[in-house]
Amino acid sequence: MTALAIELQTYFTVFAHTQRDLAANTISSYRDTWRMLIRYLSESTSTRAERIDFTDVDAEAVSAFLEYLQTERGNTVSTRNSRLFAIRAVLSHAVVNHPEHAATITRVLAMPPKRHPGPMLEFLTGAEADALINAPDRTRWTGRRDHALLVLAIQTGLRVSELCSLTTSNAHFGSAASITCTGKGRRKRATPLTATTVAVMSAYLTERATRPGQALFCGPGGDHLSRDALERRLAIHLATAAASCPSIADKHVTLHTLRHTAAMNLLAQGVDVAVIALWLGHQRTQSADAYLHADMNIKQNAIDRTRPPNTKPGTYHPEPDILAWLNNL
Repeated sequence: MTALAIELQTYFTVFAHTQRDLAANTISSYRDTWRMLIRYLSESTSTRAERIDFTDVDAEAVSAFLEYLQTERGNTVSTRNSRLFAIRAVLSHAVVNHPEHAATITRVLAMPPKRHPGPMLEFLTGAEADALINAPDRTRWTGRRDHALLVLAIQTGLRVSELCSLTTSNAHFGSAASITCTGKGRRKRATPLTATTVAVMSAYLTERATRPGQALFCGPGGDHLSRDALERRLAIHLATAAASCPSIADKHVTLHTLRHTAAMNLLAQGVDVAVIALWLGHQRTQSADAYLHADMNIKQNAIDRTRPPNTKPGTYHPEPDILAWLNNL
């Protein structure tokens, strides 16, 4: 067994759990990265996977692997950078235990993430959100379940992983109705519910009580719906919503888009961006600054406040009659 194989087993069976106490999703992501890396190195060097060692994981090989992810597997720059972080996490632990490979490991640890422009933040307008919420066929159980899920997602802005893990005990009704969840970084939070959401969820939970399991949004056997299952259901309802609201078809809508929609709705109501960050479960309030950039109304209001007093408010439009304009110039 190579030194790398021993280090990987030590990291994932002991260090990641007992010392770092990493979340299960993080460990799975790191594991998948190393599995892909070893397979890539095995194929590119014609070396059996069990013989891959630290000497094979040098900066040139890692750089080629990252380029392979982006160009051949079609991964985004963000995914590419996440894979690099996973590689560096294990090597950071290994460099202390294997000083004989310190030079090779240090070069990989010094590799910077790839810079890339941030994507435009996509969210639904009020009409688009209403069309999506009304898309499920509520004459069927799955339609009523999906309707409740969409209402909750758009109002609360929960992450996909948070929606998937909700149980019936996470819904709290009464004078201070809320939904509780354990979010990213295992941070617990409670999100208030509006009267409309409470009404929809109360009716749904009454029917849900007749089915097995504790998952809030469950499949036929009462088990939690997976992320892929939720995205497939969303795609079905997006196709239905596009018939009554064609503009929604022009957008790339995922469940994360509904999270952005919740944030933009709060911003439109005048909620401070720091409160929005706490509402969404961000660790840093700066993470919600993207919503300020996406809100064109805020930018337009800023322009209107700095406009000279004799200038008409609103966006500039050229005069249709250019001769008349020149005569009056």
